[in-house]
Amino acid sequence: MDGDKPLRWLHGEVKSPPFSPAARLEIGWLLRRLQQGEHLSLPHSRPLPSLGARCHELRVRDRDSN
Repeated sequence: MDGDKPLRWLHGEVKSPPFSPAARLEIGWLLRRLQQGEHLSLPHSRPLPSLGARCHELRVRDRDSN
């Protein structure tokens, strides 16, 4: 799709345990929606204006983690 940006997982940058394939797909889907200008809200996304314009915290439950 036009305007889509690649998602890259940076080694050492993610401080939580590795995500399952299903959780990665959900995160990618949420990021694409944000990139396309959709306004997400809780429980999936919360704006973090103190970090910067258009910064969001994404929340995804990973069924494979404890």
